[in-house]
Amino acid sequence: MTRPPRTAAGRRGQAERRGRRAETWAAWLLRLKGYRILARRWRGRSGEIDLVARRGRTLAIVEVKLRQDRDRAAQAATGRGPARIGRAAAEYLAGRPDLHPLDVRFDLVLASPGRLPRHLPDAWRP
Repeated sequence: MTRPPRTAAGRRGQAERRGRRAETWAAWLLRLKGYRILARRWRGRSGEIDLVARRGRTLAIVEVKLRQDRDRAAQAATGRGPARIGRAAAEYLAGRPDLHPLDVRFDLVLASPGRLPRHLPDAWRP
């Protein structure tokens, strides 16, 4: 059995690894649903986008939330997060004119330990 980290930096590192793992699971779920992953962990001045995925004429800007249960994950996706992700999406699209003709939507993937992630298409509008 592994010991929990004793320092704040250790806890942050552990949370970062869990978050990356959840994003990997989310990417695989989307691939199985026919999406092509265009970007992972894209960072701009406005913020970060967890996943950018495309299926047909739809471009999905995907936020992945990992919490102990799906209800907490869904609650974590409220507040200022959607507006921040909307700004980051605008910045991402400004650099990708080839994607402008696509229909953009904002999806959410909820992840919790021991359960498959759940994809919520068109979860919010910024």
